[in-house]
Amino acid sequence: MNRRRPAAWIAAALIGSAVLVTGCSDEGKPVSFDSGPSSPSAKASSQGGAGDGGAPGNDGKDGKGGQNDDASAKNGASPQTLLPTGPKAEFTTQSSLGDGTKIGVTTLKGAKSGFTGKVWVWAPKQYFEDTYKNSGFPVLIALPGGNGYPKNYWMGTDLRLQSSIAEWSKTGKSLPFIVVMPVLNPDAKYYYDGSDIPGRPKMGTWMTEDVPDLVRANFRTFSSRDGWAFMGSSSGGFVGLKSVLKRPDLFKAVIASGPDIVPDSPLWAGHDAEKQANNPEKLAQDLIDRKGPEVALAFQVGTKEATVVPKVRSFIDTYGKGPVKTHLQVIPGGTHNAHTYVKGMGEGTMEWISKQMLAPVPSS
Repeated sequence: MNRRRPAAWIAAALIGSAVLVTGCSDEGKPVSFDSGPSSPSAKASSQGGAGDGGAPGNDGKDGKGGQNDDASAKNGASPQTLLPTGPKAEFTTQSSLGDGTKIGVTTLKGAKSGFTGKVWVWAPKQYFEDTYKNSGFPVLIALPGGNGYPKNYWMGTDLRLQSSIAEWSKTGKSLPFIVVMPVLNPDAKYYYDGSDIPGRPKMGTWMTEDVPDLVRANFRTFSSRDGWAFMGSSSGGFVGLKSVLKRPDLFKAVIASGPDIVPDSPLWAGHDAEKQANNPEKLAQDLIDRKGPEVALAFQVGTKEATVVPKVRSFIDTYGKGPVKTHLQVIPGGTHNAHTYVKGMGEGTMEWISKQMLAPVPSS
């Protein structure tokens, strides 16, 4: 078992206790993310809740869409834009930002994983502007460290993740991402490595299928995997890293900050084969051996993360070749905490990752 984990959990817990969600007058009130053209399929409701939108014609190879692309084109949407598939989820306001945008929250009943949990979502101001009303937007699934249950600390406003992305997108440092913040684990007792551990809640399916299905059901996204990425710190960094390497057909990139490199949940006991199938080292080598598809892995470490830095550098030295493109952001004076990682994102990581992904297309 990774001996760094307890220290990481303590650090993450301290971060989480310090991050207070800024209150707002409309907290708890319904919030809508409707904007842009309507998809005919959005009117058709299906069973199983908001997460039952399904993959958009994905063939399991290149992440390109199918029939919904044709429907989108007929509605005036830009190329590769996937219009909301429906059914709509019911979001309530968690908090509001200074620019008028809101962080909403809903409860997702995962149609594929069987797990039910909270998901917070924020859409940037550009999403609601007429200039981009016909375009999809890239998605960033942001994962916390520690237990990540019952809340995801990125949904708080004190870390300034959403407001920073809003600022960076104005200066070209970042794309205007839709930020999605699901719970990381099904309880606070164990950590599940974002994986389908036999006999346990299917958190790998929840993270890579149910959560994206919820986003596709409610937002204008891209049918290509080039519009989908993860971001995570500590244990969340591991889950994001592993998810991109395991499902490169669905996701293009990740920002892994102070991450664990190998799976180390105690729940893997007796399931070594399944554990190795969720090991980033093995997954990266498999990707190299089959020569793709290409993935973009951005790592962030603070100079004071003594136990993390050598592991990250070793991973990059060993697997950063062929289709595995890597970037390392070393944060001077940085420690193992979320504030450090947001700082690093503004110093170069977001700009690098944004160049790997699809950008919204303004209307002509």
